[in-house]
Amino acid sequence: MPETNEMIRYSVITVKNPREIVLLRGRGCEWRKCRFCDYHLDFCKEESDNFRLNSEALSHVTGEYHRLEVINSGSFTDLDESTMKRIMDVCDEKEIGEIHFECHWMHRESVPALRAQFAEKGIHVNVKIGVETFDSLFRESYLVKGIDTDQPSEIARYFDEVCLLQGIPGQSASSMEKDIETGLSYFSRVCVNIMVANSMPVKPDPRVIAEFQKIVLPKYEANERVDLLMENTDFGVGGIA
Repeated sequence: MPETNEMIRYSVITVKNPREIVLLRGRGCEWRKCRFCDYHLDFCKEESDNFRLNSEALSHVTGEYHRLEVINSGSFTDLDESTMKRIMDVCDEKEIGEIHFECHWMHRESVPALRAQFAEKGIHVNVKIGVETFDSLFRESYLVKGIDTDQPSEIARYFDEVCLLQGIPGQSASSMEKDIETGLSYFSRVCVNIMVANSMPVKPDPRVIAEFQKIVLPKYEANERVDLLMENTDFGVGGIA
Protein backbone atom coordinates (compact mmCIF):
# COMPACT_ATOMS: atom_id res chain seq x y z
CA MET A 1 0.00 0.00 0.00
CA PRO A 2 1.40 3.45 -0.92
CA GLU A 3 1.96 6.11 1.71
CA THR A 4 -1.50 7.30 2.68
CA ASN A 5 -0.76 10.98 1.97
CA GLU A 6 0.31 10.08 -1.58
CA MET A 7 -2.89 8.26 -2.53
CA ILE A 8 -5.32 9.44 -5.18
CA ARG A 9 -8.42 10.26 -3.16
CA TYR A 10 -10.88 11.66 -5.68
CA SER A 11 -12.16 10.22 -8.93
CA VAL A 12 -15.21 10.05 -11.19
CA ILE A 13 -16.91 6.80 -12.17
CA THR A 14 -18.57 7.32 -15.55
CA VAL A 15 -20.09 3.88 -16.19
CA LYS A 16 -22.65 1.78 -14.30
CA ASN A 17 -24.29 4.15 -11.83
CA PRO A 18 -22.10 7.20 -12.64
CA ARG A 19 -20.92 8.99 -9.52
CA GLU A 20 -18.04 10.79 -7.92
CA ILE A 21 -15.97 8.90 -5.37
CA VAL A 22 -13.68 9.96 -2.53
CA LEU A 23 -11.29 7.83 -0.51
CA LEU A 24 -11.21 9.42 2.93
CA ARG A 25 -9.18 8.53 6.01
CA GLY A 26 -10.48 7.73 9.49
CA ARG A 27 -9.15 6.55 12.80
CA GLY A 28 -8.96 2.99 11.51
CA CYS A 29 -11.07 -0.11 10.99
CA GLU A 30 -12.11 -1.53 14.35
CA TRP A 31 -12.33 -5.14 13.13
CA ARG A 32 -8.88 -5.54 11.56
CA LYS A 33 -9.04 -9.35 11.58
CA CYS A 34 -9.76 -10.09 7.92
CA ARG A 35 -7.02 -12.37 6.54
CA PHE A 36 -7.15 -10.79 3.08
CA CYS A 37 -7.27 -7.04 3.79
CA ASP A 38 -4.60 -4.50 4.70
CA TYR A 39 -6.64 -1.42 3.81
CA HIS A 40 -6.78 -0.71 7.54
CA LEU A 41 -3.21 0.59 7.25
CA ASP A 42 -4.71 3.76 5.76
CA PHE A 43 -5.58 5.41 9.06
CA CYS A 44 -4.52 8.17 11.43
CA LYS A 45 -5.45 8.75 15.04
CA GLU A 46 -5.15 12.54 14.71
CA GLU A 47 -8.60 13.82 13.84
CA SER A 48 -7.31 17.22 12.75
CA ASP A 49 -4.92 15.61 10.24
CA ASN A 50 -7.70 13.40 8.91
CA PHE A 51 -10.06 16.34 8.57
CA ARG A 52 -7.45 18.33 6.64
CA LEU A 53 -6.81 15.44 4.24
CA ASN A 54 -10.50 14.62 3.87
CA SER A 55 -11.45 18.23 3.24
CA GLU A 56 -8.95 18.39 0.40
CA ALA A 57 -10.42 15.27 -1.22
CA LEU A 58 -13.98 16.57 -0.80
CA SER A 59 -13.01 19.92 -2.30
CA HIS A 60 -12.88 18.25 -5.73
CA VAL A 61 -16.53 17.16 -5.68
CA THR A 62 -18.52 18.98 -8.34
CA GLY A 63 -21.96 17.38 -8.09
CA GLU A 64 -21.75 16.39 -11.76
CA TYR A 65 -23.91 13.29 -11.30
CA HIS A 66 -25.59 14.29 -8.01
CA ARG A 67 -24.24 11.03 -6.55
CA LEU A 68 -21.24 10.58 -4.27
CA GLU A 69 -19.55 7.46 -2.93
CA VAL A 70 -17.52 7.78 0.26
CA ILE A 71 -15.06 5.03 1.15
CA ASN A 72 -12.50 5.10 3.93
CA SER A 73 -10.82 1.70 4.31
CA GLY A 74 -13.18 0.81 7.12
CA SER A 75 -16.63 2.04 8.15
CA PHE A 76 -18.28 5.45 8.10
CA THR A 77 -18.24 5.23 11.90
CA ASP A 78 -14.43 5.63 11.75
CA LEU A 79 -14.71 9.15 10.33
CA ASP A 80 -14.46 12.14 12.68
CA GLU A 81 -17.44 14.40 13.29
CA SER A 82 -15.92 17.32 11.41
CA THR A 83 -15.45 15.17 8.31
CA MET A 84 -19.03 13.91 8.51
CA LYS A 85 -20.28 17.48 8.76
CA ARG A 86 -18.12 18.46 5.79
CA ILE A 87 -19.60 15.57 3.77
CA MET A 88 -23.07 16.83 4.61
CA ASP A 89 -22.13 20.39 3.67
CA VAL A 90 -20.65 19.28 0.34
CA CYS A 91 -23.81 17.33 -0.46
CA ASP A 92 -25.83 20.45 0.26
CA GLU A 93 -23.55 22.78 -1.70
CA LYS A 94 -23.21 20.49 -4.73
CA GLU A 95 -26.80 19.22 -4.75
CA ILE A 96 -25.87 15.62 -4.07
CA GLY A 97 -29.11 13.65 -3.75
CA GLU A 98 -27.66 10.19 -3.24
CA ILE A 99 -24.66 9.11 -1.20
CA HIS A 100 -22.97 5.74 -0.69
CA PHE A 101 -21.07 4.76 2.46
CA GLU A 102 -19.38 1.53 3.54
CA CYS A 103 -19.73 -0.25 6.87
CA HIS A 104 -18.65 -3.41 8.66
CA TRP A 105 -21.28 -5.74 10.12
CA MET A 106 -20.19 -4.85 13.67
CA HIS A 107 -21.48 -1.28 13.16
CA ARG A 108 -24.82 -2.22 11.61
CA GLU A 109 -26.83 -0.64 14.45
CA SER A 110 -25.33 2.74 13.51
CA VAL A 111 -26.85 2.64 10.03
CA PRO A 112 -30.41 3.84 10.85
CA ALA A 113 -29.11 7.02 12.49
CA LEU A 114 -26.92 7.73 9.45
CA ARG A 115 -29.89 7.35 7.14
CA ALA A 116 -32.02 9.64 9.30
CA GLN A 117 -29.31 12.29 9.51
CA PHE A 118 -28.99 12.59 5.74
CA ALA A 119 -32.71 12.16 5.12
CA GLU A 120 -33.28 15.42 6.99
CA LYS A 121 -31.45 17.09 4.10
CA GLY A 122 -33.32 15.08 1.48
CA ILE A 123 -30.32 12.86 0.73
CA HIS A 124 -30.79 9.15 0.13
CA VAL A 125 -28.18 6.93 1.78
CA ASN A 126 -26.94 3.61 0.41
CA VAL A 127 -24.75 1.53 2.71
CA LYS A 128 -22.40 -1.12 1.34
CA ILE A 129 -21.05 -4.08 3.29
CA GLY A 130 -18.16 -6.34 2.40
CA VAL A 131 -19.63 -9.83 2.72
CA GLU A 132 -16.97 -11.30 0.37
CA THR A 133 -18.96 -14.56 0.02
CA PHE A 134 -22.31 -15.89 1.21
CA ASP A 135 -20.69 -19.22 2.07
CA SER A 136 -20.57 -18.38 5.78
CA LEU A 137 -18.34 -21.32 6.81
CA PHE A 138 -15.73 -20.39 4.19
CA ARG A 139 -16.09 -16.70 4.96
CA GLU A 140 -15.56 -17.02 8.70
CA SER A 141 -13.08 -19.91 8.88
CA TYR A 142 -10.82 -18.77 6.00
CA LEU A 143 -11.40 -15.04 5.59
CA VAL A 144 -12.35 -14.23 9.23
CA LYS A 145 -14.81 -11.57 8.17
CA GLY A 146 -16.71 -11.20 11.45
CA ILE A 147 -20.31 -11.60 10.23
CA ASP A 148 -22.23 -13.79 12.66
CA THR A 149 -25.17 -14.69 10.43
CA ASP A 150 -25.49 -17.08 7.51
CA GLN A 151 -28.68 -15.46 6.23
CA PRO A 152 -28.42 -12.95 3.35
CA SER A 153 -31.85 -11.65 4.29
CA GLU A 154 -30.57 -10.69 7.75
CA ILE A 155 -27.65 -8.78 6.23
CA ALA A 156 -30.02 -7.06 3.80
CA ARG A 157 -32.06 -5.71 6.74
CA TYR A 158 -29.25 -3.22 7.35
CA PHE A 159 -27.37 -2.87 4.07
CA ASP A 160 -28.27 -1.90 0.50
CA GLU A 161 -25.21 -3.00 -1.45
CA VAL A 162 -22.67 -5.78 -1.13
CA CYS A 163 -19.01 -6.32 -1.97
CA LEU A 164 -17.77 -9.78 -2.96
CA LEU A 165 -14.16 -11.00 -2.99
CA GLN A 166 -13.35 -13.41 -5.81
CA GLY A 167 -10.28 -15.02 -7.34
CA ILE A 168 -9.06 -16.75 -4.18
CA PRO A 169 -8.27 -20.39 -3.33
CA GLY A 170 -11.33 -22.57 -2.74
CA GLN A 171 -13.57 -20.80 -5.23
CA SER A 172 -14.89 -21.99 -8.60
CA ALA A 173 -16.87 -20.45 -11.42
CA SER A 174 -20.07 -21.93 -10.00
CA SER A 175 -19.43 -20.67 -6.45
CA MET A 176 -18.55 -17.19 -7.70
CA GLU A 177 -21.62 -17.03 -9.89
CA LYS A 178 -23.80 -18.27 -7.01
CA ASP A 179 -22.49 -15.46 -4.80
CA ILE A 180 -23.22 -12.84 -7.44
CA GLU A 181 -26.73 -14.17 -8.00
CA THR A 182 -27.39 -14.20 -4.25
CA GLY A 183 -26.15 -10.62 -4.06
CA LEU A 184 -28.45 -9.54 -6.87
CA SER A 185 -31.39 -11.25 -5.18
CA TYR A 186 -31.02 -9.40 -1.89
CA PHE A 187 -29.18 -6.15 -2.65
CA SER A 188 -29.56 -3.26 -5.08
CA ARG A 189 -25.95 -3.44 -6.27
CA VAL A 190 -23.05 -5.91 -6.22
CA CYS A 191 -19.38 -4.98 -6.40
CA VAL A 192 -17.03 -7.84 -7.29
CA ASN A 193 -13.41 -7.33 -6.25
CA ILE A 194 -10.83 -9.67 -7.74
CA MET A 195 -8.18 -10.47 -5.15
CA VAL A 196 -4.95 -8.54 -5.54
CA ALA A 197 -1.84 -9.62 -3.62
CA ASN A 198 -1.02 -7.60 -0.52
CA SER A 199 0.70 -8.12 2.83
CA MET A 200 -1.97 -10.46 4.20
CA PRO A 201 -2.00 -14.31 4.14
CA VAL A 202 -4.81 -14.82 1.62
CA LYS A 203 -3.39 -14.60 -1.91
CA PRO A 204 -4.91 -14.53 -5.40
CA ASP A 205 -5.37 -17.87 -7.13
CA PRO A 206 -4.41 -17.46 -10.82
CA ARG A 207 -6.45 -20.53 -11.79
CA VAL A 208 -9.60 -19.16 -10.15
CA ILE A 209 -9.05 -15.71 -11.68
CA ALA A 210 -8.68 -17.29 -15.13
CA GLU A 211 -11.92 -19.18 -14.57
CA PHE A 212 -13.61 -15.94 -13.52
CA GLN A 213 -12.42 -14.15 -16.65
CA LYS A 214 -13.48 -16.97 -18.96
CA ILE A 215 -16.84 -17.95 -17.46
CA VAL A 216 -18.14 -15.42 -14.93
CA LEU A 217 -17.02 -12.05 -16.30
CA PRO A 218 -18.83 -12.34 -19.67
CA LYS A 219 -22.13 -13.01 -17.87
CA TYR A 220 -22.06 -9.85 -15.78
CA GLU A 221 -19.88 -7.24 -17.49
CA ALA A 222 -22.94 -5.63 -19.11
CA ASN A 223 -25.09 -5.84 -15.97
CA GLU A 224 -25.69 -2.28 -14.75
CA ARG A 225 -26.09 -3.50 -11.16
CA VAL A 226 -22.71 -5.24 -11.01
CA ASP A 227 -19.38 -3.44 -10.68
CA LEU A 228 -16.42 -5.65 -11.64
CA LEU A 229 -13.01 -4.59 -10.35
CA MET A 230 -10.07 -6.56 -11.71
CA GLU A 231 -7.73 -4.22 -9.82
CA ASN A 232 -8.44 -2.55 -6.49
CA THR A 233 -7.76 0.85 -8.06
CA ASP A 234 -10.30 0.44 -10.90
CA PHE A 235 -12.60 3.06 -9.37
CA GLY A 236 -9.75 5.55 -9.79
CA VAL A 237 -8.81 5.98 -6.12
CA GLY A 238 -6.19 4.30 -3.97
CA GLY A 239 -3.31 4.48 -6.44
CA ILE A 240 -0.28 6.72 -6.12
CA ALA A 241 -0.83 10.34 -7.08
